[in-house]
Amino acid sequence: MANVTNMAKVTKATGETTGTVETEAGTARITWHPARNARLVLAVGHGAGGGIEARDLKALAEVLPAHGVTVARVEQPWRVAGRKLAPAPRTLDTGWRGIWPALAASGLPVVAGGRSAGARVACRTATGLGAHAVLALSFPLHPPGKPEKSRADELLGSGVPTLVVQGGNDPFGKPEEFPEGRYELVEIPYGDHGFAVPKRAEITQDAAVALITDAVVRWTGSLG
Repeated sequence: MANVTNMAKVTKATGETTGTVETEAGTARITWHPARNARLVLAVGHGAGGGIEARDLKALAEVLPAHGVTVARVEQPWRVAGRKLAPAPRTLDTGWRGIWPALAASGLPVVAGGRSAGARVACRTATGLGAHAVLALSFPLHPPGKPEKSRADELLGSGVPTLVVQGGNDPFGKPEEFPEGRYELVEIPYGDHGFAVPKRAEITQDAAVALITDAVVRWTGSLG
């Protein structure tokens, strides 16, 4: 069971709050972006190479609360501790399981989500935690240049409604590389693993981010 502490450490004009949660993997941190009359909680974890400041996670936190979805951006213990390298997947899963009681405390359905390594964590733990659905941003289908080392089993095994949002030029797995399965996939044209688009692309960076948020707003609105 998680030990939730200091959950109102910082309060901004937007109602955003940040607090810590003690887990078996160490101290995690949750930044909440509350929705008025919330009907869902979307928890999103970061990847192995960055934190919750990623453009897609920030955009979701800014947009979704207006659509009845409280967003919780979750920082894994290794990141909170200032370490540069992510631990093994089993330890990431332990940290994620440890914050789940704090996410579920409102009694609302919780959508497990994340980008890259965080998406893998969400998929691996969804059924066991009773997640309502899974949002997989930039799912790393395989290491760059190594399609034979597929992680498709994690995605296909989520066991709950799943949305994948994938950059069209993601070296960790382009949309056309994904196998058939019971999930929805939305492509962000020209996007790389961080959803960055080249300056000469036919869409702007702002337009690419809007495609991400539009897809997630539509999808979360369809969840029963």
